[in-house]
Amino acid sequence: MKNLMIVILVITSPMIYTQDCYWQQEVDYKMDIDFNVSKHQYSGKQILKYTNNSPDTLHRVFYHLYFNAFQPGSMMDERSRTIQDPDPRVSTRISKLKEDEIGFQKVQSLRQDGNDLEFETEGTILEVELNEAILPGSSTVFEMEWEAQVPLQIRRSGRDNKEGISYSMTQWYPKLAEYDHMGWHANPYIGREFHGVWGDFEVNITMDSKYKMGATGLLQNANDIGYGYQASDLGQPKLDSKVTWNWKAENVIDFAWAADPDYQHISKVAHDGTMMHFIFQPGEETSENWAMLPVIMDEALRYMNKNYGQYQYPQYTFIQGGDGGMEYPMITLITGGRSLTSLVGVSVHEWMHSWYQFMLATNESLYPWMDEGFTSFASSEIMNHLRSKGLIPGEAVDNPHVRSTQGYAMFSQSGIEEPLSTHSDHYNTNTAYGQGAYTKGSVFLSQLEYIIGNEPFRRGLLRYFNEWKFKHPTPNDIIRIMEKESGIELDWYKEYLVYTTKYIDYKVSNVMAENNNTKIVLERIGDMPMPIEVEVKKKDGDIVLHYIPMRIMRGEKSFSQKNVITHEDWPWTHRTYEFMIDVKPSEIESVKIDPSGRMADVDLNNSEQMFRGK
Repeated sequence: MKNLMIVILVITSPMIYTQDCYWQQEVDYKMDIDFNVSKHQYSGKQILKYTNNSPDTLHRVFYHLYFNAFQPGSMMDERSRTIQDPDPRVSTRISKLKEDEIGFQKVQSLRQDGNDLEFETEGTILEVELNEAILPGSSTVFEMEWEAQVPLQIRRSGRDNKEGISYSMTQWYPKLAEYDHMGWHANPYIGREFHGVWGDFEVNITMDSKYKMGATGLLQNANDIGYGYQASDLGQPKLDSKVTWNWKAENVIDFAWAADPDYQHISKVAHDGTMMHFIFQPGEETSENWAMLPVIMDEALRYMNKNYGQYQYPQYTFIQGGDGGMEYPMITLITGGRSLTSLVGVSVHEWMHSWYQFMLATNESLYPWMDEGFTSFASSEIMNHLRSKGLIPGEAVDNPHVRSTQGYAMFSQSGIEEPLSTHSDHYNTNTAYGQGAYTKGSVFLSQLEYIIGNEPFRRGLLRYFNEWKFKHPTPNDIIRIMEKESGIELDWYKEYLVYTTKYIDYKVSNVMAENNNTKIVLERIGDMPMPIEVEVKKKDGDIVLHYIPMRIMRGEKSFSQKNVITHEDWPWTHRTYEFMIDVKPSEIESVKIDPSGRMADVDLNNSEQMFRGK
């Protein structure tokens, strides 16, 4: 009996462990920055408390030095020049930077708990050998001093962007790399996505008093520097005078800021108490549209909170800067000279990243589609809602995901699609990355909604947020939530859509008379199986929906509408499926697969058949 008990423990212990093994690391940054605007350089001091919540002993650590990418010959430069379809914002520009235009981050000293450390810079990564290993459950303190030069604006970060914004300060400090259940994520920066450690930031930025600033977190000394950004508040700066901006942010994975002498500031308290800031350069292309943003974004936030989860931070700042639109905790940098619809669209998209990247912090490098795609999915719905409210031009539609669904279906036939499991840095083309991360990532959710039904899907989105906020969810985590809400097994769906490029194509193969009934024959042309809905429309106008679940689902979708007939499961191994309906062939006008148009079928021409039987 004793031996039997031992065997049981050996078998079950791993199962118990996997249910309770989630952990994540923790950081606490304190940084003092002294900025020299005449040289576009700054010196930095950083104190970083790092807590190892993993079960592993850590013998080394890694820091990201993103600015080092903006140097001729860097990995980002090489990748940008040699990829088949270069990003026009980058292309050959890095290779042409002069010495006073490049970016760099040079670490001058690094100590662990007061003792000097050996380190080596490899491009955009600082490799650090530890004197004392960091044991599980313990903390250590790193002290760093570094010098940096802000590169000419090329991608996301830099100085003097195309709209004349002085400083877009993103990826600007030595940032400790993430260590999680997959180990270290010390990926060289070539211009793609990010992964970060949760923690608190206190950042003191000292620079010329004529500059006005917006940043991640809350400003602690607004009264000292005149936070209203009006000339009357700031007065006339003295020659070479400097002020220090003190910022604090709690439970974030990054810190960004921007500064310019000409910024104008508008603020609004949203319906839920969130403080919204809008910081931009006034002008013919900006002032009118930016002044309209506060009311529009308040309504957008109302919709976001209701449908995707409650925004968790006390403020959000929209700031003109960067090279397009890029999200960071509590702040986005966007180019400002846009039409109202474009300005709202990019503002909605970047703020929505706060849900799928800054409150649900997936590893963007591995799963960019879980951030960009889910954000795109939500953005389409939010923009549709704003149109329905008359806040932006255009008419609302019944299905705001039609364009992305059809766009992905077309792209799947291009021959250059790559699986969503591809690391974001390693896509062969920018096109494949964009279509995968943004479009197919959005389609991942819209197809889930088609499979399990609207109500379980909407419950699942909120449950996903509430259970995984301030963690790092993976593809399996969103799938498990949807399985629990729907009672449908979905691992097959994840395997097909994430790990393959197999596509959906179903055909109405035949509609034939059999006695006084009608036999309908369906055929799966593509290699990806799906549950099928078939609409049979009679000549008298009567419509019946025939639902065919898949056997592998181990469940079926519920319908609120009437006139739905559920048939036997379709085994995925069978290419064809047939069913009988108690209708005379002469009474049928048409037979159509997926009448709602929600399934990402690549060929709609073979999905419907008109029946002209006598």
